[in-house]
Amino acid sequence: MIIPFIKRAVLWLLSSTLLTGIAMAPAGAQDKRKETLIVANETSPNMLDIHGVGANRPAYAVAWMSYDRLLTFGKKKLANGVASYDFTKLEPELAESWEVAKDGSSVTFKLRKGATFHDGTPVTAKDVKWSFERALAMGGFPTFQMKAGSIEKAEQFEVLDDQTFRLKFLRRDKMTLPDLAVPVASIYNSELAKRHATPEDPWAAVWLKNNTAGGGAYKVESYKPGQEITYARFDAWKSGPLPKLSRVIQREVPSAGNRRALLSRGDIDMTYDMPPKDFAEMSQEKGNVKVASVPAENSLFYLGMNVSKPPFDNAKVRQAVAYVLPYESIMQTAMYGRGVPMYGAVKPVTGADWPTATPYATNLAKAKQLMKEAGVENGFETTLSFDLGQGTVSEPTAILIQEALAQINIKTSINKVPGSNWRSALLKKDMPMIINRFGGWLNYPEYFFFWTYHGQNAVFNTMSYKSSGLDKMVDSARFETDKTAYQQQVKTFINIAYSDAPRVPLLQPMADVAMQKHVQGYTYWFHMQPDYRQLFKN
Repeated sequence: MIIPFIKRAVLWLLSSTLLTGIAMAPAGAQDKRKETLIVANETSPNMLDIHGVGANRPAYAVAWMSYDRLLTFGKKKLANGVASYDFTKLEPELAESWEVAKDGSSVTFKLRKGATFHDGTPVTAKDVKWSFERALAMGGFPTFQMKAGSIEKAEQFEVLDDQTFRLKFLRRDKMTLPDLAVPVASIYNSELAKRHATPEDPWAAVWLKNNTAGGGAYKVESYKPGQEITYARFDAWKSGPLPKLSRVIQREVPSAGNRRALLSRGDIDMTYDMPPKDFAEMSQEKGNVKVASVPAENSLFYLGMNVSKPPFDNAKVRQAVAYVLPYESIMQTAMYGRGVPMYGAVKPVTGADWPTATPYATNLAKAKQLMKEAGVENGFETTLSFDLGQGTVSEPTAILIQEALAQINIKTSINKVPGSNWRSALLKKDMPMIINRFGGWLNYPEYFFFWTYHGQNAVFNTMSYKSSGLDKMVDSARFETDKTAYQQQVKTFINIAYSDAPRVPLLQPMADVAMQKHVQGYTYWFHMQPDYRQLFKN
């Protein structure tokens, strides 16, 4: 393992030297540097296909930059001055207009005239239809994401002409149109993809893992898994204002200390995978770096326990774990106070506020009593796993949890899963305990629970949890129009989840991004990836 590490370090040193050279170069090169954004983060995309099995969080950014959706969201300013997407406002992207039928049975989209894919092929309604059919057929995450907006059957898609696409509604669902503005609803160049399909691979999944077939604001110029991805502006883009940055170079630099040093020296322009300690310090420093921070919307950092196997099939064991967790130590030592506490609530859940704190707080005596009642007061051995790509916060959290569990005779081994493998490992649902972060793209509590607690959802219900009562309330809330009834349904399913404790919320994490002060236009997005299309250098 030493040789690859040295090789990567040498590559980075060479590229860093080249960047420093650009900073000292003549005016022409300086102009080029002004139009180039250099980003370093902890983990790079593990594939280029948002529909691919196991696509990780950085892969969301590839879809966001290199593909278009029919719709996008508007923007707003938050109280702290940071720009944010606005979930309440839908705006045109590839579709220049849309109209819901008077009887509420469908919505019809008019595509932008002159829109093309990166290879010059015109974008048509046939591409929209094929892309949505692909999302449904791929299974797993993309299929369930479409289902979250009641987009479930190929028969819902209709091509009226080259520029007109109709989506037929299965039911009235407030999430249908917003669901067309998330990365999974990306529009693919169907003819290009079909040329790389095979009878065994009809949706070209193998080819699209390392190639793109989009028409978004940026083309993927080069992709070196585990090292670097380079974007080049698509100057013929029609679906929004042309980005001011002509190139974005995003490099994988695992060491947080190296990323901070590179940012401080001005060798990179942005990083967003740093320990909370670094963000806390950089936000107070006077210099060339600024930090934008937003509580991640509809998101929780949590400890999950797999209920499908002993001993975590016993609710009292799970509750014992919830009462022994060192919440304050995690909040202060691992997170440096950067987050919203999701523990120690003194009032019961009311209304539909989400995320909301649990009643659990550190109580060793209560934890021991619950272990005794569960018949496991002598303890047991288990494994706690986390994503090494999020190791800056997950590793210290794991160590603190390991120490706390030892107080109730739970001997815990820590399993560090490489970031590129984490999503695949997660979806196997065979890890006894996990530390993870989940954020819901559509800002509704029932959407979060649909993905993470619903017994019929085979994707991010990583605890294999099932509760018919919770499922019923989540399903009802999705389509409820009466405000009072809706609030009662949300209150009920939150209380069921917190009582059964298959996952224990620790905190609502911060979405932190550090950048050079001359980088402007940053906007917080629900998928937690910076939108390079909106950035520029002052």
